[in-house]
Amino acid sequence: MKLLVTGSSGLIGSEVVSYFAEQGAEVHGVDNNQRADFFGPGGDTRWNQRRLEKEFRGFRHHELDIRDREQVLAFVGKLKPTAMVHTAAQPSHDLAASRPFDDFDVNAVGTLNLLEAVRRHCPDSPFVHMSTNKVYGDRPNFIKLRERETRWDYDDPAYEHGIAESFSIDASKHSLFGASKVAADVMVQEYGRYFGMKTCCLRGGCLTGPNHSGVELHGFLSYLVKCNLEGKTYKVYGYKGKQVRDNIHSLDVAKFIAAFLEKPRVGEIYNLGGGRQNSCSILEAFAATEKLTGKKMQHEYVDKNREGDHICYISDLRKMRSHYPNWNLTKSLDDIFSEIVEAWKKRR
Repeated sequence: MKLLVTGSSGLIGSEVVSYFAEQGAEVHGVDNNQRADFFGPGGDTRWNQRRLEKEFRGFRHHELDIRDREQVLAFVGKLKPTAMVHTAAQPSHDLAASRPFDDFDVNAVGTLNLLEAVRRHCPDSPFVHMSTNKVYGDRPNFIKLRERETRWDYDDPAYEHGIAESFSIDASKHSLFGASKVAADVMVQEYGRYFGMKTCCLRGGCLTGPNHSGVELHGFLSYLVKCNLEGKTYKVYGYKGKQVRDNIHSLDVAKFIAAFLEKPRVGEIYNLGGGRQNSCSILEAFAATEKLTGKKMQHEYVDKNREGDHICYISDLRKMRSHYPNWNLTKSLDDIFSEIVEAWKKRR
C-alpha cells in the first residue's frame, strides 16, 4: 500500500501514519503546520512531525498547502497513492467566524482539490474523509432531554443508542465551520455516488488521544487536562457544564479506517465516536482528571454557550458495527484519560 495522509502531523493524521507505518506500508504525509497559524504556539504540530520522521522509516513528510490546487493536482499525479486519508482541516467554530475565507478554503476547497486529484490520477484509490458531527448543526439540541446530576441525556427512546446517520443536516445553525464541513462532506459523498469512487465520510464526535495539541478553541479533553496540570483556569461555556460528548481514541479511529480501506464502499457515511460507553460531560471530565492528577480543577463559568454547540451528542455506532463487524472500540474512557494525563506530563 502507498498511503497518502493529509494533516499528517495532527492527532488523527499522525495516528493513521503510525498505524499503517507499523504495518509496513509506504506512508506519505502532507502537512504545513497551519494549526500553528490558526491557534498560535500551543497549536504547533512540528514536534509530532519530527516524532513520526524519527520513528518510522517508511514515512515521508511533504510540505504542501491543500488550498493550492495546481500543486495538489501535480503532487497526487506524481505520487498516485493507492489510498488517501484526508484529516487536514480548520477545526474551530470560533476561529471560522473570524477567518471565514481561510476556513472555507481549507475545509471545502481543499477537500475538492484532493477529490479531483484522486479522480484524475488514481480513481480506484479509496478516499476517507474526516468529517464532523457538526454537519448536523444544532438539530441535536432539539431532541427532548432530561437533566441529570452531572449531565444532560436524551429523553426520547428513539435515541437510546445515540444519533444515527439518517439524522437531518438541514434547517439548523451549523456555525461557519460546520457549514464548510457540510460542503466537504456532501462533495465527498457526491464523488462517490456520481463518479463511482470509493469514498467515505467519518462524522467524528470528540476524537482524542495522547498526541493531541489541545488548545482552548479545539481539543476538549486534551486542553482540559493541560489546564488541570498547569493550574490554568478552564472556561465552561453554558449548559451548566453538563454538556455531553462521546470520546473516541485516535487508535480506534485508525483501526476503523484500516477496516474501510480493506473493504471499501462507495459514497458511505458513518457517525464515528465513542458511543454511550465513552461519553462524559465537562463536570464528569473534571472529576476524572482530578482523580488521576490529584489536582483541583480551576474553572470559570460563562453563562453563554458557544454558537451551534451541542448540549448532548452521542454517536450511534450500529451502522459501523454492522458493516465492519470485526471493528469495535478497544480504548475505554478511563484509558483515554490516563493516556492524555501521562502524555502531558511527559511533554511538560
